[in-house]
Amino acid sequence: MPLPTLHLTREQMRKRVAFFKDIKGFDGGLPDAHYPGCERLLYNAIGFQPPKGKGGADVLSPVGAEAAANSAIPISEGFNLGFCEAKPGNGPLMHNHDTNETFIPLTGTWRCSWEVDGRVEYFDCGPWDVCSFPPGVNRRFENVTFSEPDKSHFIMFVIGGDAPEADFSDEAKTALRKEGMMK
Repeated sequence: MPLPTLHLTREQMRKRVAFFKDIKGFDGGLPDAHYPGCERLLYNAIGFQPPKGKGGADVLSPVGAEAAANSAIPISEGFNLGFCEAKPGNGPLMHNHDTNETFIPLTGTWRCSWEVDGRVEYFDCGPWDVCSFPPGVNRRFENVTFSEPDKSHFIMFVIGGDAPEADFSDEAKTALRKEGMMK
């Protein structure tokens, strides 16, 4: 049986094109957004809106409330695609998702870390490398391009699902609560 075929007009298709110059980056909407070493801009190019909080008060959108509510292409077709911009030494705290999260550095070197058996493992990935975390793994990413201390770099992320959830590790929550950044 053949797949259905859509015939979109140029006007209809234009709603599904996001020029990077027009995508707004957001630095808020996540509890760690202003925590030292976590400063970054998140650009939500394609995808989901904030989750409906089915996991409790600590459940967040993976891109933060501000970026999630301002997707350049606000569709719900099973994934989100976005970008993170950060200077060296910055990235989110250790966190988890109920879905896959895949990282592709576009510029610079990015450390993709995860927790296993009480320790942190990592791979340092460069442009066009791919690191894919399955659901349930505490993970983080950090710009480690220390040879360019004042230059921001970009990493692309793809997150599965229409309304995935994010949660910080217990250690990250403790740090954020200590600073008054999370209840």
